[in-house]
Amino acid sequence: MLKNELLTETLDHLKSKGFDTPEIGIVLGTGLGQLVDELEILAIAHYHHIPHFSVSTVEYHSGKLLYGILSGKKVVVMQGRFHLYEGYDFLALTYPIRVMHALGITKLMISNAAGAINKTFSKGQLMLIDDHINLQGGSPLAFADVSDYGPRFVDMLCPYDSKLCALATQIAEEHQITLKKGVYAAVVGPQLETRAEYRMLSIIGADAVGMSTVPEVIVANHLSLPVIAISVLTDECDPDCLQPINVEEILSIAKACEPNLITLFKELIARS
Repeated sequence: MLKNELLTETLDHLKSKGFDTPEIGIVLGTGLGQLVDELEILAIAHYHHIPHFSVSTVEYHSGKLLYGILSGKKVVVMQGRFHLYEGYDFLALTYPIRVMHALGITKLMISNAAGAINKTFSKGQLMLIDDHINLQGGSPLAFADVSDYGPRFVDMLCPYDSKLCALATQIAEEHQITLKKGVYAAVVGPQLETRAEYRMLSIIGADAVGMSTVPEVIVANHLSLPVIAISVLTDECDPDCLQPINVEEILSIAKACEPNLITLFKELIARS
């Protein structure tokens, strides 16, 4: 259950570590850690030391909350996120979003690795998430006292901030970065989809599929926090030409895409 006293204990700990009124929150997805090299780090808090935080159990997720300066602004960065497939519930995996908001962020930027469903998209490209489909079987707002923290019935007409998305598109054009736009479907995982499931996702309108992001975006909207999310397309999910999963290749593609993602995020931070 979400409780104000738990948030207070978390905030007190982070403030004692030097986390001081960040402007931007950033969530880094699978294999997307190079942005940290661009950060002037002022404070670090390991998840297992933060009161009421969960611990990332995925081997290629770091598990640190970083505070510092990026593009001239104070940011807080989740280096490693939580997933339903790790056994956490929706409240636990979105708790860091509420913490970052309580620290003072006014915008949230999210990245993830995803599989391309749209056959006109290719691995190695970036996709600006324009809308999403929640196939995770639940909501981070489905708890009894949710109205104490924001409206129970949150409008999701435009879950991704139109101004931030327009600015990201402009920045991509200026830097000649291919930035597709599409619908992200969130599934539970950790298994990847069958050929029949990929066909179903295409039929219902998904352009990419992954195992994260949507719960965080729902909570951001609950908090009236402008949010933008960008997927790194690390594999192609054509059910007629499907290849066995290769985790090393996925991580390699994510790493190769990072310079473009870093450019987008740094410019977004500087201009927003």
